[in-house]
Amino acid sequence: MRHKALVAAAAALILVGLGAAPAGAVTDGVPDGDGHPYVGIMVATDAEGTPMWRCTGTLISSTLFLTAGHCTDGAAGAEVWFATDLEPNPAALGYPFIGEVSGTAHTHPDYDPNAFYLYDLGMVVLDTPVVMDTYGTLPGLDQLDALGAKSGKKDVTFTSVGYGLQKAFPDSSSINDKTEALRTRMVAYPKLNSINTGYTGDFAMILSNNAKTGGTCFGDSGGPNFLGDSTVIAGVTSFGKNSTCAGTGGVYRIDRADDLDWIATFTG
Repeated sequence: MRHKALVAAAAALILVGLGAAPAGAVTDGVPDGDGHPYVGIMVATDAEGTPMWRCTGTLISSTLFLTAGHCTDGAAGAEVWFATDLEPNPAALGYPFIGEVSGTAHTHPDYDPNAFYLYDLGMVVLDTPVVMDTYGTLPGLDQLDALGAKSGKKDVTFTSVGYGLQKAFPDSSSINDKTEALRTRMVAYPKLNSINTGYTGDFAMILSNNAKTGGTCFGDSGGPNFLGDSTVIAGVTSFGKNSTCAGTGGVYRIDRADDLDWIATFTG
């Protein structure tokens, strides 16, 4: 049975003042460049095609874009870009209205917005294929359980990729001056803090988020946390524990049977 984690803030950033509201990347990370071209930025849209919020996600095939459930819940579709950098003029690339590719949004059938962290998984089925040499790959069933038995979990690292804020200062009177938010794909290498505990239950992991390892922030939701330096998606960025994206970050594991079975309904 899945353990109910403490309530945490969803990491999707609402697009306020579209076109002027910035969107960016991983905290304390570095530009990803061509490191993970199959990771993209998405803007969820309603039935009329109006942009609502942005997230990150990963291609697991030419037409399947894996993300978080709170990124797709309430959305009809999504616009997706795979450019490593939308700066300095995102609008010139169609952001946030016309992506490189469009798709239809789907959410895990057990997802509940009042407890989003329990089944926080979504999928965007793209209208046209995006052909690449490499895609993100799925973990094996219960593959991550072995990490909990390892001593020295500080040596267990992940590769987090996303387009979310680099730094957040929500309580600052000069937020527009301090918040760092470029629409650039960034990468960081957080370490494993906890897994299979009373707090995380069997569905989440807590990863570090500090100046040494980097981490994730608003807008990175749905982005991949690869196991080590592999293409295996251990989980999707799900929640933060404070409004400044500091300390630690929550990842929704996708190695459980219900998640792999749901993904299989799309992959066949």
